[in-house]
Amino acid sequence: MPVWGAASWIRGGVAQGARGESVWWVAVAGFVEGLVERLRVLRERRRAVILAHNYTLPEVQDVADFVGDSLEMAIRAAETDAEVIVVAGVRFMAEVAKLLNPDRVVLHPEPAAGCPLADYATRRAIEWFRSRYPGAPLLVYVNSTLEAKALGDYLVTSASAVEAARRLAGEGHEVIGLAPDRNLADWVGESLGGAAEVVAVPPEGHCPVHEYLVSEYYVRRAREEHPGARVLVHPEAPRAARRLADYVGSTSQMLRYIGRTDPRGEYVLATEEGLAYRARRLYPEARVYPVSGRTVCIDMKKITLDKIVASLEHLRPRVELPPETAKRARETVVRGLELVGKLPKTLA
Repeated sequence: MPVWGAASWIRGGVAQGARGESVWWVAVAGFVEGLVERLRVLRERRRAVILAHNYTLPEVQDVADFVGDSLEMAIRAAETDAEVIVVAGVRFMAEVAKLLNPDRVVLHPEPAAGCPLADYATRRAIEWFRSRYPGAPLLVYVNSTLEAKALGDYLVTSASAVEAARRLAGEGHEVIGLAPDRNLADWVGESLGGAAEVVAVPPEGHCPVHEYLVSEYYVRRAREEHPGARVLVHPEAPRAARRLADYVGSTSQMLRYIGRTDPRGEYVLATEEGLAYRARRLYPEARVYPVSGRTVCIDMKKITLDKIVASLEHLRPRVELPPETAKRARETVVRGLELVGKLPKTLA
């Protein structure tokens, strides 16, 4: 029974415990503790590693062997010697882990955990860019379909996109494509300062959470609610929101910014709300707030403890990829990591 189903069922019982606490919360705590213990046993038996993204549920982050952003997860997946890799994240993250570990078991506990942004990276959009800008390199954001990665030139993440584009501009490229996030493409273009034109592929691609819930409106409200806080904004947010930032960066870059600026300071994180939990764990003396309690990626939250346990018990759902598409996509991933100097020795 899923966690919330168990909570609803137990809640129908006695309202108060011996010390006045709610019985159903005590019961759910025991339920979760049981899952954690079962997970400990299964992880050891399967020789498994759990990789979790910064946006996942707190209890998922707590049990993971590694928590990070998309680039860090990809690198860790390439470096691990585990026999089984569990990806606590959305579908494209599980696909990248499989690309880098074709001979290992890669589990994605909830295949329905997709990414609306990734779905903008269609073959048609990429063919449009290729026909309009022949010879121009195409950066493919990790938040993309497997097919898009196979059709692209270099894989990038929000942490590596600016550096990758800067290096390509330094090689003389006047136009660089970036699929599929228009706001990230806009940020990269701004960061290059005119050294090259960065074209969004397609022009309308965006993450709904960052586009609508990390907008100028929510950032302005957060600044009023926390006037002394530094505001850190993800590059997937619109330009108007980024203009209000004290710092723009990926999730890992935001965390490092806190560490080097003031680990006891006050911060608003303008991205998916799960990063605030990660930041509080890393910097317990800092005051960290999400830009809004509404910035929730539903797909990330589909990965729950009970699904991770079930995936390790049954060794499914397994990630399986079409061989030829996977081969080309893997080459794009490797070229992207190599371009920014992040290629692990295991892939060299």
